[in-house]
Amino acid sequence: MTHPPDAAGERFAVYFLPPAGSPLWRVGCRWLGRDADRPGGDVRTPAADLGPISETEWAAATAEPRRYGFHATLKPPFRLANGCDLADLDGALARFAAGRRRFSVGELRLKVLDGFLALCPAAPSPDLNALAADCVRDFDAFRRRPDPVELDRRRARGLTPRQEANLTAWGYPYVLDEFRFHMTLTGCLADDAAARFLDVLEPMFAEALSGPLFVGGVALSREQSPGAPFETLRRYVFA
Repeated sequence: MTHPPDAAGERFAVYFLPPAGSPLWRVGCRWLGRDADRPGGDVRTPAADLGPISETEWAAATAEPRRYGFHATLKPPFRLANGCDLADLDGALARFAAGRRRFSVGELRLKVLDGFLALCPAAPSPDLNALAADCVRDFDAFRRRPDPVELDRRRARGLTPRQEANLTAWGYPYVLDEFRFHMTLTGCLADDAAARFLDVLEPMFAEALSGPLFVGGVALSREQSPGAPFETLRRYVFA
């Protein structure tokens, strides 16, 4: 089916998602209050799970990661290039997954990362970095180049020369050697708030983080219009 780029700003991204139904997927979706695999996607987060954190504070802290869903980014969000359609992107992802094998990342840990809380590998993973780099490169033909406004918005945060080179070449600063695998759990928090959130998150995620993370596939996610929640279109399992 032909799927021309949407003038309203429809975007796609290649994500890592824990297996549907796995302990990590269930607790991540419960924490964010949303399951991007499901139409509508809302998941009830019981107030009892939040301990000393108020529901208002939780809702504000998780608003942005809730919109993206529980995930780790491999190929950052992009608009389809002229002449590309969704069927072509879907086929390319299916072929990509068919040529890869499942691997272990080791254990994940809760960390404060640039002011927000996220799950990150406890040790570097060359396999994971290679997967992310291949996603950035292999699907770049599908990416429409960002306009000057978007580029300036990303530059406003301040970029190193290497990050500027990545932005120019790949449309996003934090790819390839600047990539850090992370599964975002909150927006930016003050130090005292981060400590309180960690006190809640550590026991909540303890069981799901008790063993190694295995990466056995990728997923295609879509944002239908600017500010809309990202939804999972398809998961692709590695051979």
